[in-house]
Amino acid sequence: MTSVIIDGKSVSQEIKSEVKLLTEKLKSEKGVTPGLAFILVGNDPASEVYVKNKSKACESLGYYSVTEKMPESVSEKDVLQKVDQFNRDERVHGILVQMPLPKHIDDCKVIQQIDPAKDVDALHPFNIGLYTETKSWGEIVDKRLLLPCTPYGMMVLLEKYGIDVSGKRAVVVGRSNLGGKPTAALLLSKNATVTIAHSRTKDLAGVCREADILVAVIGKPRFITREFIKPGAAVLDVGINRTEEGLVGDVDFEAAKEIAGWITPVPGGVGAMTISMLMKNTYLAATRTTNEKTS
Repeated sequence: MTSVIIDGKSVSQEIKSEVKLLTEKLKSEKGVTPGLAFILVGNDPASEVYVKNKSKACESLGYYSVTEKMPESVSEKDVLQKVDQFNRDERVHGILVQMPLPKHIDDCKVIQQIDPAKDVDALHPFNIGLYTETKSWGEIVDKRLLLPCTPYGMMVLLEKYGIDVSGKRAVVVGRSNLGGKPTAALLLSKNATVTIAHSRTKDLAGVCREADILVAVIGKPRFITREFIKPGAAVLDVGINRTEEGLVGDVDFEAAKEIAGWITPVPGGVGAMTISMLMKNTYLAATRTTNEKTS
């Protein structure tokens, strides 16, 4: 058995093309250009690359974007004031504070300072509450809610590849606030029966083998081996781990692809969707702001 390789790069490009057309329509009909502000604190090379790539995506779609670089020694107060400045800036519809922040800055406090309407990472407790309280995926879509970008991208990949979620057993390995928990919530909104597994789970491999949909988001390179996978399952690898061999996921891809029904590669799988969904969230934030002003 050989898996269907889920091509996140091609789906990502498809999403960007759709958003670009919608953006052109928004500009011509409403005179509104989606705007995204980045706050980058310190000189972490990986963070600088991430922000640069996101900024390039904004440019390719015709968005307005601005990057505020702040030194590692910046005070928490100054970061909060910068967030407030972007909250008040009508050109800015989305605010992204690149994580991680220096240890002397409380990332939760910074996230909660962002206007929830501009929280395009969907990390603010208000936005978490909105999408977790909904009764269905359809309600999430109808309300045009902002969703965490990587889990959102994963849901789009499942949909694009025709992988039915309703009634299926889903196991999410990882319980972080950024990864496992929102992924579980979104799968639940599509009527999956969801288990969140983690380092304390007894017989972890056995629990994972029950999954029709297995999501790995634990940050351990090649941790999920073929012994964890039910034949024919959809395996979504959210992990991005830097090793001497290059980027690898949380799944042992070469072994897993021989038993899974569908599988995402690393790189080029779920991670490839993240920036596209950020762009879509920014577009949605711009349209929601526009609708509020015209209603």
